[in-house]
Amino acid sequence: TIRPVRRSYYDPSSAPGKGVVWEWENDSGSWTPYDMDVGITIQRAYEKQHPWVDLSAIGFCYIIDFATMGQINRQTQRKRRVRRRLDMVYPLVSGTLPKSQSWPASPGAAAAPPVPACACPQCLLVMSVKATVSATGPGTATLQPRKAPPAPPAAPKAPVPAPGAKAPDGMATVRGSLKPLAAQGGRRQAASTPALSSASSTASPPGMGSGKASRPGLSTLNRNHLQRLAIAQSRVLIASGVPTVPVKNLTGSSPVNPALAGITGILMSAAGLPVCLTRPPKLVLHPPPVSKSEIQSIPGISHTCRKTTKKQAKKGKTPEEVLKKYLQKVRHPLDEDCTICMERLSAPSGYKGPQPAIKPDLVGKLVKCGHVFHLHCLVAMYNNGNKDGSLQCPTCKTIYGVKTGTQPPGKMEYHVIPHALPGHSDCKTIRIIYNIPPGVQGPEHPNPGKSFTARGFPRHCYLPDSEKGRKVLRLLLVAWDRRLIFAIGTSSTTGESDTVIWNEIHHKTEFGSNLTGHGYPDINYLDNVLAELAAQGITEESLVQEKD
Repeated sequence: TIRPVRRSYYDPSSAPGKGVVWEWENDSGSWTPYDMDVGITIQRAYEKQHPWVDLSAIGFCYIIDFATMGQINRQTQRKRRVRRRLDMVYPLVSGTLPKSQSWPASPGAAAAPPVPACACPQCLLVMSVKATVSATGPGTATLQPRKAPPAPPAAPKAPVPAPGAKAPDGMATVRGSLKPLAAQGGRRQAASTPALSSASSTASPPGMGSGKASRPGLSTLNRNHLQRLAIAQSRVLIASGVPTVPVKNLTGSSPVNPALAGITGILMSAAGLPVCLTRPPKLVLHPPPVSKSEIQSIPGISHTCRKTTKKQAKKGKTPEEVLKKYLQKVRHPLDEDCTICMERLSAPSGYKGPQPAIKPDLVGKLVKCGHVFHLHCLVAMYNNGNKDGSLQCPTCKTIYGVKTGTQPPGKMEYHVIPHALPGHSDCKTIRIIYNIPPGVQGPEHPNPGKSFTARGFPRHCYLPDSEKGRKVLRLLLVAWDRRLIFAIGTSSTTGESDTVIWNEIHHKTEFGSNLTGHGYPDINYLDNVLAELAAQGITEESLVQEKD
């Protein structure tokens, strides 16, 4: 495998030129430097005495807070320490930079001398595809920077090149007529913004063709100009219905050129299709700012806030008394296994833990679902649970009684905001805000007496303000009162233990996009969350029970 390498040059006034390196603290407590372009962006904001800088513009979902010297994840709200080092001075270079190091390059500079083409199979494939597209396209165009604000005179119409004609080194060709650009560009583009102009793709000596002294090639343009070229080309091709290929690093630290040689681009070009690079949709976690006067209560739902405290299980009833309500004794059990201890029902229970005060050979049947177990096993299972007076069948998950959870104390706010969710343009949005502070685990939690963390709070969630959306909210309020929305455990995303986690009832935390899978549009979400609530024993019947 052969990979390109490069040596970068930076202005002496930039972060690396001053020997400044920004680093973030990783989970092991050591420090990791940011990529050079990220560090330059942070240093630029720091020197301008900005209180913070948002890195989403360069493709990272972080905010750097200079007051606290911390990095905040915009999605999870997790914070890390950052620091600024001043001891990494790079050597200074004086004089003319080597031509092989093409940064910085002047848009008006002469094109570099041709470089022998690579003979590897991939490069040969790319060159053959380019030649085919150039030869068979209805028209060709070259990319060049606009030199002055006044509109240039109309260029002659591009002739169809001869079969096998090859573009000059450093130039790029695209299929199709690019006439829409002239109408689309207008006065919006700055004088330095590269534009697309119609011209012949056949090679010609300097000074020929358009009547100008020389035409700069792409190899003479720096990264910003290349990005602008790609954006301008993308707009034209999208308008003409060309299939698009999202490229995440279009505005990142890497040039656009490597993406052009991606396997998707090669295959689409080989099939005779033009390729258009586009930016992927941006992550939109939160709605536009909303004033207090625009926030409304939800029709049919009283109040806008609900708090929970630690609810203690009802005392006075032994496990045997609780199970007696849900069981029927079986005198002559079938020759089957107890799915708790995996011993035959006709034999004594195989449970080896603390022995409950009940005979190990007694067998009972749950009245709703009809599944049969050793009473000894059911009592042991109840004692190992929340001991809240409810029971859940280990085979079919049928719930007996009112199931409650171990959610820590916190607050749930809910109201309507005047913005629509993607896929629900006909209604406003219900915003739910959960806030749970860190604390100490109680007797019902995995590690009683040990502290627990609460990352990412307050957490914002969204529902459409429709009839079904309000129904989901009512049931979520029941789940909140029963302490079933959150639990304390190990995070599946960070691996952190003894922290507040979601408890099998999915929420939408992404307002204006669905890049993480936790946003809209999602036509099945409301039905799915109703099914998840039902699995926790929360249905419309629960609303009647709560009123009672």
